[in-house]
Amino acid sequence: MKQWTRDLGMGVRFAFAGGREGWVRVALTAVGVGLGVALLLLTTAIPNAMAARGDREDARADSAFSATPLKKADDTLIVASVGTTYHDKNVRGRELEPEGAKAPLPPGVRRFPAVGEMVVSPALKKLLESDDGKLLRERLPDRVVGTIGESGLVGPAELAFYRGAEGLAAHMNSFHSERIDKFGNPDPSPSDRMDPTLLLLILVVFIVLLMPVAVFIAAAVRFGGERRDRRLAALRLVGSDARMTRRIAAGEALAGAAVGVLFGAAFFLGAREFVGSVEVFDISVFPSYLNPSPLLALLVAVAVPAAAVVVTQLALRGVVIEPLGVVRTAKPARRRLWWRLLLPVGGIALLYPMIGQGNDGGDFNQYLVTGGVVLLLVGITALLPWIVEAVVARLGAGPVAWQLAVRRLQLSSGTAARMVNGIAVAVAGAIALQMLFAGVEGDYTKPTGKDVSRAQMQVQVPTGASLSAAQAKFEATRGVKSTVALSSGYLGERPKDPEKWAQVNVGDCASLRVMAKLPSCRDGDVFLIKGGEFNYETPELVKQGRTLWFDGSGRAEPVKSIAWPVPKNLKEAQSIEDPTGMKNGGLLMTPSALPEGAEKTVSGDLYLRLDESLPGAREYVRNTAARIDPYDEPMVWVSEARDDTYESIRTGLFVGASAVLALIGASLLVSQLEQLRERKKLLSALIAFGTKRSTLSLSVLWQTAIPVGLGLVLASTVGLTLGVVLLKMTDTPVSVDWASVLSMTGAGAAVVLVVTLLSLPPLLRLMRPDGLRTE
Repeated sequence: MKQWTRDLGMGVRFAFAGGREGWVRVALTAVGVGLGVALLLLTTAIPNAMAARGDREDARADSAFSATPLKKADDTLIVASVGTTYHDKNVRGRELEPEGAKAPLPPGVRRFPAVGEMVVSPALKKLLESDDGKLLRERLPDRVVGTIGESGLVGPAELAFYRGAEGLAAHMNSFHSERIDKFGNPDPSPSDRMDPTLLLLILVVFIVLLMPVAVFIAAAVRFGGERRDRRLAALRLVGSDARMTRRIAAGEALAGAAVGVLFGAAFFLGAREFVGSVEVFDISVFPSYLNPSPLLALLVAVAVPAAAVVVTQLALRGVVIEPLGVVRTAKPARRRLWWRLLLPVGGIALLYPMIGQGNDGGDFNQYLVTGGVVLLLVGITALLPWIVEAVVARLGAGPVAWQLAVRRLQLSSGTAARMVNGIAVAVAGAIALQMLFAGVEGDYTKPTGKDVSRAQMQVQVPTGASLSAAQAKFEATRGVKSTVALSSGYLGERPKDPEKWAQVNVGDCASLRVMAKLPSCRDGDVFLIKGGEFNYETPELVKQGRTLWFDGSGRAEPVKSIAWPVPKNLKEAQSIEDPTGMKNGGLLMTPSALPEGAEKTVSGDLYLRLDESLPGAREYVRNTAARIDPYDEPMVWVSEARDDTYESIRTGLFVGASAVLALIGASLLVSQLEQLRERKKLLSALIAFGTKRSTLSLSVLWQTAIPVGLGLVLASTVGLTLGVVLLKMTDTPVSVDWASVLSMTGAGAAVVLVVTLLSLPPLLRLMRPDGLRTE
């Protein structure tokens, strides 16, 4: 141990006291390792960030959480939800009416806004002051008198407001407002048990996102390997043995990795501040949320330098460093294939016992899943060098640029493979995840049944408001092509506590025709629907001469039941599928057939068909709806609805994948620049002999394209294999989404292409004859 310590220390001194060459190598290694460490620290901080968002949400909860309603007191506050949506972004809104001097203030608010005033989040204030917020200002005309503090928001990009109000007690019966005496959820309900498939998705997402990071860190500690080995040959000349030389090399790598950890901490702190100013997939967090777990952060700080030592020792096993130089010109021993195949085979063996379990077979073993997926992805890093070596050994004749590239790859295929390993691992994992997401999407995506070609929005008209007046306002609203107005209620066999029901829909003839085929229609007609799915006890109740009762007991504000004698001239109509996707039964009535007072027992809905070519059509509708009733948000129709947890996992994957792709690009660029620096004299010599710059540039492109192409083919093969195994584990029919496979492969190739283009300017600067000068 004493000898190890001495040799490692000597390597560290060489790294920092080796002149410009040593500093450049340390800097390159530190940047590469630092980028990976920063992403690892961000990943370890994600659980804390999500927990912090949840705590903030609980702290501002404004429900009474009491079985008995609170009575008005000096410490009570009435809160009404008036949230809205603006260009697909949620705007959290609350109206506040304090009932005494001790009424509780919401978190982040210094004083209650008066009627006509509001306090807003900084993001909402910025939006309202911009040209993009013009339509939202019409909906929120109150005067802004302050901003909500950080303690009252879940993220810096959240759109939220509190505004003053009066008369909110009148809305308590309709459940639009509630009386509270404090903010916060005193007893947050425990989260429901997540089904095994979603847990599997989360586990695989984390593995797939972190594996490329580990691969890049392992590659970064080997930057400058060729020049380092030539320096180590000088140590052999002054008496160092082979083992001591390897330990000194490990010390150099340890120094670069240690500085990389410091760089990573600095990058993380910078990224944490930057994260506070961006919003990714509608998620934003305050910098204070991103606090890594101390234990995980310590693990990263210790594991990365330790991995640098191990990787360096393994890398030097295949290099013979002698006093007179490094033996690289001799033909190297061919890489063996058999042990490389054991890794993916072992991964499949670990995953095989869980095939067919699905949601009905219990939980998946997390250790087997982790081990199996890691072995399959690590198998890429083991197989790719062998594949690159085997392929480039058979390449030969071609243009000069091609020959230069092929010869370089034949001499250092391992270096080329290391550059591509991270891309290959990321693409393979992404393909497998895309297959898994596509396969199980049907379990978490359900059709709503709504016909979005006939209507795109639905507005509920408040009780007591005139449906026809509301319809006229919406028909005059910009972006609305047509409207269908329908009111619905129920008829019972007696005025109180009826046991049998018949559904009633009220509207003009044009509106009723979206629900049934009418033989003829004029105001005053009543139709009995045939062939409906929800007929209840209609045939038993609706008989000529019988009196039925419009029931108003189930409404937020109960009203008196209204008698209605079944008319003699009752017509029949055939039910058809309405825009909501249902075939209703019961009765259809035109407005004048409704008895006096019965309009209070029915609830009105408007179905709107919009001009989708107008960008702000939905916002014009929401503005009109807010003027009619600020407490009910218009519903936007969609053909499919996804499970919230599943959607959150998908969003998390996209956020993480964006960060990993950024890391891949940055690390590849650093690696490419390091490779060009290693070849500075070679490039200068070729230029001095008259080689064209275009030829050398094309050769560098080929040197990147050949390994990348082979890596992407291998990644597609492993990714498809892993995807098939994961689908079989979830007991899902196997299908390949080739569009996703091609898009993931194309994304990987695009990153490499961008990195290559960015490396061309420094390449052109290196291609000068004066690069042959030396001291």
